[in-house]
Amino acid sequence: MRKGLLFTLVLVLAPVVAHAQIYQVGSGGNDGHSTVQFNVGYFALKGLDSRVADDVLLSDLQSGQPLVFEVKDFNGVHVGGEYLLGFGRVEDGVGLGFTQRTVPSLYQNLTHSNGSEIEQDLKLRTIPVTFTVRFLPLERGSVVEPYFGAGIAAIRWRYSEVGEFVDAVDSSIFPARYTADGTAVGPTVLGGIRAPVSNWTVGGEVRWQKAEGKGLLDAGFLGDKIDLGGWTTNFTVGVRF
Repeated sequence: MRKGLLFTLVLVLAPVVAHAQIYQVGSGGNDGHSTVQFNVGYFALKGLDSRVADDVLLSDLQSGQPLVFEVKDFNGVHVGGEYLLGFGRVEDGVGLGFTQRTVPSLYQNLTHSNGSEIEQDLKLRTIPVTFTVRFLPLERGSVVEPYFGAGIAAIRWRYSEVGEFVDAVDSSIFPARYTADGTAVGPTVLGGIRAPVSNWTVGGEVRWQKAEGKGLLDAGFLGDKIDLGGWTTNFTVGVRF
C-alpha cells in the first residue's frame, strides 16, 4: 500500500512541481502564492444502496438478529484545514480533516427477559489527510475564483461497537467492546468557488472520496470492511500571504 501511495503521489504532484519550476525560471519565482484555508461543513457517508459488499454497517443491519440504526446517523460535522501553494492557475494542496459520530443502536427483535432493550453505541472516527491538485479556470484575483481538482486521501479511521450483544449460538446476552482501526487510501475529487476579499478568501466547496477500511472480522465484527466513501460540503475561509 505504501508503494502504491507513493506512486500515486508522484503521478498527482509531478505536473505541479514541473509547472512550478518552469514558472520560477521564467518569472524569478515571484508568482508563488500560499494560502492557509479553514473548512467547516458536513460529511455524509454513502447510503445503503451503494456501500461495498461485506461492509460492517450492512452486516449489522442485515444479520440474523439485526441492529436498529440508520447509516445516515453517522453523517455529521466536518472540520479541517489545508495549505495551498499556487503557481499561475495551478494549486497544490495538503489538508487535514476530522469527523466523529457516535450512534446508539439496539436489537430489532430481542430484549432482556424484563423487556428492556439490548443497547449498543456504534462510533466512527475519520481523520483524512489529503494531497490534491487544483485548477483555476479564471485568473487568480478575479471577482470569483471557481476551481476543480483531484488527488488522494489517506484516511486514518477507527470504528467501535460497545454495549451488550447476543451470542448467536446460545442466545446469551453479554457485555463487550469491539474496536478496529487502520488507514485507508483512495481517490478524492473536489470543486468549489471562492471570492477574494483583500488577502482573505471566502467560499464553498464539495468533495467526494472513496476508501475502504479492512480487517474488521479479525476484531470480532460481523463484516470485514468499513466503507468510508461519501461527500463533504464545506464552507471555507482562507488567508493568503
